[in-house]
Amino acid sequence: MEDDRTRFAELFRRHYGPVMRYAARRVGRERAPDIVSETFLVAWRRLPDVPVTDPLPWLYATTRHLIGNEIRGRDRQARLTTRLGQVVETVAADHADAVVDQVRVHRAMAQLSEADQEALRLATWEGLDATAAATVLGCSRAAYKVRLFRARRRLAAALEPAPTRRPADAALSPLANEGGS
Repeated sequence: MEDDRTRFAELFRRHYGPVMRYAARRVGRERAPDIVSETFLVAWRRLPDVPVTDPLPWLYATTRHLIGNEIRGRDRQARLTTRLGQVVETVAADHADAVVDQVRVHRAMAQLSEADQEALRLATWEGLDATAAATVLGCSRAAYKVRLFRARRRLAAALEPAPTRRPADAALSPLANEGGS
C-alpha cells in the first residue's frame, strides 16, 4: 500500500501540470481543476492499469474521456434550459482578439472537425509523439499519423485567404460575356 502511495504521489507531482494545461485548453481554467481532480482520482483507483514507464498518454486519455462526459453534461443542461424557456448567457473573455494571428488560427481550428482539432492539439500543444498520441486517441500509430497529416492539410486550407473580387469586377463580369467577340 505504501508503494502505491509513493507511486501515486510521484505520478501526481510529475504530471499534474501537463494534465492541467491539457484540460484548461479544452474546458477553460475554471472547469479544468475539477476535471484534473477526477483524472487523478481515476488514476488512484486504477493505479495498476496506469503504465509505469510513460503514464502521461494514459492520463491524457482519461482526461479526454472525462472532458467528453463534461461536454455531454453541458449539452444536456443546455437542452433542459431551452426546454424550460430560460436564456442562459455565457460570457467568455477572449484575450486573443488583440492578436490577429491567434484569431486566424482559432477561426481556422474552429472550422475543423473535433477529431482534426484533437490530432493537432496532441501533436502541437501537448508535444506528444505519434505513439503517445495514438494511445490517447485509442488508434494505431499509423492511423494517427494519417489523421495528423490530413488535419494539417485541412488547417492549411482553412488558413488560406479566400479569393476576393472587387465590386467593380463583379458588376462588369456579366457584361464580359455579352457582345460576343
